[in-house]
Amino acid sequence: MLEIAVEADEEWDSSHSWERLVRDAAEAAIAESAFPELSSSSRSVELSVRLAGDEEVRALNSEWRGKDRPTNVLSFPMLGERDLRDTNVAGPELLLGDIILARGVCEAEAAEKGVSVDQHASHLLVHGTLHLLGYDHHNDAEAADMEEREIRALRRLGISNPYEVTA
Repeated sequence: MLEIAVEADEEWDSSHSWERLVRDAAEAAIAESAFPELSSSSRSVELSVRLAGDEEVRALNSEWRGKDRPTNVLSFPMLGERDLRDTNVAGPELLLGDIILARGVCEAEAAEKGVSVDQHASHLLVHGTLHLLGYDHHNDAEAADMEEREIRALRRLGISNPYEVTA
């Protein structure tokens, strides 16, 4: 069973149902991963999402990645591939990891792309969830695989391909 904890700063619209958006994005990403059983496992699987301001994300990015600037999304995985494969084995709750989104960066990128903040946040959450599941983009093959998974997950959400270049 997938449990999701969402914490949003005041910069993020407090009247918005972020929990539903986060759950939908995470479940879509999981469905397109090598571990689709995570969403329906009898073993509890927890994901934590923090919707933060740019300054908090800048500080985390500086501390953990050595890059002193805000970024759109940070992911902190807590499980290895073996743990991800053993979700139906009896045991304690599995902590999938943490995802942090930066409001200002997300908003600016959404405006640049001509999409809603919700749509772009969904994309970033799919991307971040895939990172928690072991996907990365360190080389062309990894990047292509991750991008295809993102596109399929976003399609599940009714969101068009964000990588498609329109003339």
